[in-house]
Amino acid sequence: MDTIEHIIIDDTLRRVSDKRFAGFLCHAYCHEGFCTFEYRGRLMRFEAGDCMIIPRRGDLIRNLEESPDFRVDVVYVTQEFIEISTPATNYGTRGHLSLFENPIMRLSPEQQQICALNFDYIKHRLAQTTHRFHRDAMKNAIECMILDFFDFHAQIYGTDLISSQNHQLMEQFIGMLERGDFRQNREIGYYADLLCVTPKYLSEVSKKVSGLPANYWITRYTALDISRSLRDRSISFSDISEMFGFSSLSHFTRYVQNNLGAKPSELRK
Repeated sequence: MDTIEHIIIDDTLRRVSDKRFAGFLCHAYCHEGFCTFEYRGRLMRFEAGDCMIIPRRGDLIRNLEESPDFRVDVVYVTQEFIEISTPATNYGTRGHLSLFENPIMRLSPEQQQICALNFDYIKHRLAQTTHRFHRDAMKNAIECMILDFFDFHAQIYGTDLISSQNHQLMEQFIGMLERGDFRQNREIGYYADLLCVTPKYLSEVSKKVSGLPANYWITRYTALDISRSLRDRSISFSDISEMFGFSSLSHFTRYVQNNLGAKPSELRK
């Protein structure tokens, strides 16, 4: 495993849930075989010719199994390095939200070749530790990979013009959810007030950028984090209820049933 401060190269996905990668984004390209895993409660299959981006919080991956012939290139990059390497385009928010739902992209043969070359180039540059401009060279390599991922995503899912204003608003909204504001605030008005817009406007922007209203993302982040907390048997239901600001345990139970489809006790089995 080669490593510098912000970039780690690996040849397996078995370590994706390690705590040391909590602040990293995982980028993977499958050359041969396949692996299966649960991602945000859904079964996924990652196979030859696919690329994948797993955001921070690799602990959302469970029950990962690799086939005997599974061969993969994995590049972990810190959020900090991603931010300084991301090109000046507002496409990133749409891609991020789409990958939140499905992190896997099925590539064409031409795209597969481009993806494999990107990963090889990153590994090559990472090994050039005596390069006088090593950090800048790595930024260039990561930026190229990001641009190609944007292009793959746009070719697969299409793209609409997103204004810089809408892009910035959506990024700020998602940033609040990423930092965990949903644990105590699940009303769209809370986020709209902080962003100095009306709840209706925030929901319209969310739908335009992501295809889904703002309430969807608030509920999605909340349900996924509750599901993760329920898997930790050291935390009582009462503690989880309090952690998420519910007025009572019965209110918490109803919320879990409505949004996760089962009682907390059933989900913990």
